[in-house]
Amino acid sequence: MSHNAKGALLALLAFGVFSLHDVIVKWLGASYSPVQIVFFSGLFSFPLLTLILIRESQPGTLRPVHPWWLMVRTLSAVITGLSAFYAFSVLPLAQVYAILFAAPLLITLLAIPILGEQVGLRRGIAVVVGLCGVLVVLRPGGTELSLGHLAALVAAFASSLASIIVRKIGQDERSVVMLLYPILTNFIVMGAALPFVYKPMPALELGGLALMSVMAFAASALVIMAYKAGEAVVVAPMQYSQILWAVFTGAVFFNEYPDTWTAAGAGIIIASGTYIVLREGGKSSTNRPVLRSRTRFETGIVPRVRFFRKDRTPRAKDPRQAHD
Repeated sequence: MSHNAKGALLALLAFGVFSLHDVIVKWLGASYSPVQIVFFSGLFSFPLLTLILIRESQPGTLRPVHPWWLMVRTLSAVITGLSAFYAFSVLPLAQVYAILFAAPLLITLLAIPILGEQVGLRRGIAVVVGLCGVLVVLRPGGTELSLGHLAALVAAFASSLASIIVRKIGQDERSVVMLLYPILTNFIVMGAALPFVYKPMPALELGGLALMSVMAFAASALVIMAYKAGEAVVVAPMQYSQILWAVFTGAVFFNEYPDTWTAAGAGIIIASGTYIVLREGGKSSTNRPVLRSRTRFETGIVPRVRFFRKDRTPRAKDPRQAHD
């Protein structure tokens, strides 16, 4: 088996595990507030996080070099987790994924003002087409837009913002600083809100929360292995396999079937996102915000894939060259 084939298979397995993780989110979301789900899934993650922190060997303090950027990133991660979990609880799985898949498009746009990068004409057209795909999924005027749709859009934007800020300050900040601030903020904020929404949970549901934490870490580890085995341009598009998992698990567990508009919009978004990934994968391209983000929406509960990697590549010194 070639290295790229191995990387693709590992990525498919990783995103399959992530998809099952989201099935549990939806199952629990039918009975419990996303605040409670986020809080306890973060709580169950602490033992695994402790192992990561013990291995941290980078010298320095917990004082951030870029406090304002870190604050924005932390808030973005907290908002992403809460919004995404709520969207999964009230919308069909396939529809949520279709909207969240707008993240690579938004990362491309946010890289312009935040990283100072330029986007060529063809990549810019791909972004516009992909955003039109989001409108196809939402079909404003054709169906009533709910708070769940808004939550999915907010999650896509906030996750993209958090990802691009990591690219902005990641080379200056210690990994442990980038890891701890979102997790502790999530724990404090959700803990403060928990008394207002808390409902007792039987052992089965608590077990589901614990399983979520294990799945998230296992999937992250598989993504790392995938990127080590294969090229990023091959591995990155595998994230879109989650839509297939969503169709399957939605039908099996929740009797959900995507309508024609959702399928068409998802197809447009996936095609646009894949095109951007392929353009970034070109040998002459120095602007690669999507490929370097290791895209999976960030919840502030589990560390980003980037923080498990020891070969974090710095940004190009001159990122202002336009490549389409």
